[in-house]
Amino acid sequence: MKKGYIHDLFLTRNWYLGITGAVVLFFLSFFFPVLFGAATAYTLFFFLLSIVDYCLLFLLKGKVTATRQAAARFSLGDKNAVSLVLNNTYPFKIKAGIIDELPVQFQERNFHKSTLVPIYGSAKVNYELRPRSRGAYEFGHVICFIKTPLRLLQRRVKAAEPMSIKVYPSFHQLKKYQLLAVSDHAVAGIKKIRRLGHSLEFEKIKEYVTGDDVRTINWKATARTGNTMVNTYTDARQQQVYCILDKGRAMKMPFDGITLLDHSINAGLALMNVALLKHDKAGMITFADKVSDIIPAERRSGQLTHLLEALYKQATEFKESDMENLWATIHKRVTQRSFILLFTNFETYSALERQLPYLKKIASYHLLCIVFFRNTLLREIQEKQPDTVEGIYIKTIAERFDYEKRQIVKELRRHGILSILSTPGELSIDVVNKYLELKARQMI
Repeated sequence: MKKGYIHDLFLTRNWYLGITGAVVLFFLSFFFPVLFGAATAYTLFFFLLSIVDYCLLFLLKGKVTATRQAAARFSLGDKNAVSLVLNNTYPFKIKAGIIDELPVQFQERNFHKSTLVPIYGSAKVNYELRPRSRGAYEFGHVICFIKTPLRLLQRRVKAAEPMSIKVYPSFHQLKKYQLLAVSDHAVAGIKKIRRLGHSLEFEKIKEYVTGDDVRTINWKATARTGNTMVNTYTDARQQQVYCILDKGRAMKMPFDGITLLDHSINAGLALMNVALLKHDKAGMITFADKVSDIIPAERRSGQLTHLLEALYKQATEFKESDMENLWATIHKRVTQRSFILLFTNFETYSALERQLPYLKKIASYHLLCIVFFRNTLLREIQEKQPDTVEGIYIKTIAERFDYEKRQIVKELRRHGILSILSTPGELSIDVVNKYLELKARQMI
């Protein structure tokens, strides 16, 4: 065997059944002596087959190798395809039981696949993984338990070497929402955005075609050329869009196995990609008790990659978020009026009241939109009909929390602050829609 491959001998279920048959025959021959010869012959034949099986597995020239095929990076919260390709150089068909040593983050201890690999051929086994946290994921060996057609013995082979894959924020969502940069029609459940008027940025003059808005006719150009000419407009460009991510303890709450921070990162990345495609500038700020990362809003080449790399390393901190420090940083570093999307979470009205003075200061200089989360568990409690006093008490508390969420939206609106109250599962859709709506209303 080549160095680096380890082989071990294991007995299969068929072998134990075979030896059990021999024991039964010898036991019966104690009462029926005529069976003794048959039991002896059967036992010798069985051990002969075992020796032949051993020779085929360990002495015959041949091996089984495996290759793990996966993307260089995984997308957080999405299904990522992984393929195991097994190659067989034995002169017989083998059955392979496969154990892929998955990264510890998946907490999977019962992974097992099986396949038949033809003579001098190959076979592919496909499966999917859905990572729930960002970071480096370390795969171990691919271990194969191979058996000959006799199926009496099996040989353990480490058929592929360990590898490392990084899990990034959900870049699969980028393609999903890219069409929105050039179209306002519904895509993947995204509602249509009603255009309320033209952008203030003039694009060009062109000849009128059926369907053009007659209110955009350029009468001077029409008189000069003799043909009906119209003005065309495009969305105002080069506006600054900032995604601000709260990394405080309130964002540690999980939903569907993924923290609110990771849901916010996925939605923010989708928004910044659409903003860049709409020719706006995209930037990012992260904070908890202090501001930790600032990426100025730009529309340079590689800006999205720069943002993706910065988002990859973000982690939730178990500290109280300091909005006053955030306001001071924004006031100092973001000098141009910008659209600021603040991802945070307010569970109670009193939590908003503590931070409202600083939010009002930010809103006085920028177009501020607060993104916070609807508790889906409370919604489930509200929809149930309680049949006990305890159930009524729990439902009353759930309705109280839901009422406070609605009051938070009203209070923010009263102070001229936009808000998005969304479930984590619908966050990306709602955030992108809000951006497109504000672009349509000429607010960005």
